[in-house]
Amino acid sequence: MERLRFFLNDRPIEETGIAPTTTLLRYLRDRVHLTGTKEGCAEGDCGACSVAVLEQDGQGAPTLRAVNACLLLLPMVQGKRVYTVEALREGGKYHVVQETLARTLGSQCGYCTPGIAMSMLEACHRRDLDEPWKLDAQMCGNLCRCTGYRPIREAAREVAGLRPGDRFARALAETQPEPMALAYEAGAQRFFTPDSLEALWVVLDEHPTARFVVGGTDLSLEVTKRYAEPPLLVSLEAVPELRVLEPRGGGHRLGATVRLTDVEDYARAVSPPLERMLRYFGSRQIKNRATVGGNLCTASPIGDLAPVLLALGAEVVLRSRAGERRLPLEDFFVGYRRTALAAGEVLAFVDVPAQPEGARSLAYKVSKRREADISSVSAGFRAVVDGEGKVAEARLAYGGMAATPARARRTEAALVGQPWTEASVEQALPRLREDFQPLSDHRGSAWYRAQLAENLLRGFFHETLSTPMPRLAERHSATVQVR
Repeated sequence: MERLRFFLNDRPIEETGIAPTTTLLRYLRDRVHLTGTKEGCAEGDCGACSVAVLEQDGQGAPTLRAVNACLLLLPMVQGKRVYTVEALREGGKYHVVQETLARTLGSQCGYCTPGIAMSMLEACHRRDLDEPWKLDAQMCGNLCRCTGYRPIREAAREVAGLRPGDRFARALAETQPEPMALAYEAGAQRFFTPDSLEALWVVLDEHPTARFVVGGTDLSLEVTKRYAEPPLLVSLEAVPELRVLEPRGGGHRLGATVRLTDVEDYARAVSPPLERMLRYFGSRQIKNRATVGGNLCTASPIGDLAPVLLALGAEVVLRSRAGERRLPLEDFFVGYRRTALAAGEVLAFVDVPAQPEGARSLAYKVSKRREADISSVSAGFRAVVDGEGKVAEARLAYGGMAATPARARRTEAALVGQPWTEASVEQALPRLREDFQPLSDHRGSAWYRAQLAENLLRGFFHETLSTPMPRLAERHSATVQVR
């Protein structure tokens, strides 16, 4: 079997015999004693473990991205360049990120500072931080409990987009990152990274019930929180056919392994509802690893992508050695945390069709925090209004209201054929109580969720009265904070 091979702070690394479920964080601290990278939550919430990885963006170009080392399994960095906070100082000289943090008094106890510095490093080499909210989004995945965010934000603003001629700039200019195939074994555990669909089918012929992983933002929690040791994992990260992100037939094709950061960038010009949901989906570090397919295939009732994609009429394309089949997205979810995927089958693409003339579409997320939080209720709505001002079609999808993301079909039927007016919406609202009987949990009571569902539909109606439809960057109120 193969060795693990990657670059750590520009030094080539080869390892064998290490369990494939060893996280990059544990490797850094326990194996090579790079202890600048800290552990805070071990679930990707605090950002103390942030490191930078040089990899491809959605267009295949090299990019430097901050990620959570606590969620990266070591085989996931095969063939990549990984940088820790120790790499910032070069030739005895501190990096501009470090100097700026110190000068603005952006560190007090210092525990969270290494992770903050690595998120700032990504900001330092980004070219698109042209609006204040983008800088907020860059830094929202890093918690600091003692310094206060004003000096940290001031430091981040100073370094954003500087792109100094440092070792990272040289690496970006000289490296063309490509995901690498891997067949790795340590003890009773195995980890495969096929680099084509054909290679994937070969692995699945032998292991048809293998667990898939790409970003690890969900599965890795089983390792860090439940101490699970999955015997066999198959990463889809290196399969190029699944990384498609392109216009298609007036709509859009989203490959299953495309990073959500790249989908957000793509959607900004072509799908405001999808961009709006992704803005508040999670932290920058999470979106730099999380994928379209991962969010859908976990089949979580509070997965944020499903409602907006349901509202937009998306279909999933499933592939296996036997061929291809298509399903409406609503038929993909067959129960709590269960999908229609058969053994030996993978989610390949999500196809979002061209939107009908007269369509008004928006997405909403309600959570207790605006940034980096799990939804209490999320929603995606589309109403097609004809020339007479009547509703020709309604697609109202919710997350957090049932065992799966689902459409409110009785409410939709009550709206179709009616004038798109406040009175019609109010008349249809009681049907939501027939569509859903939500449960109570620590994120909200059944009453609270039912009331939210009604209020979001009310808000959708009133927001669609705006012309032109507001864009995300102009209306951050799309995400509701509950205090």
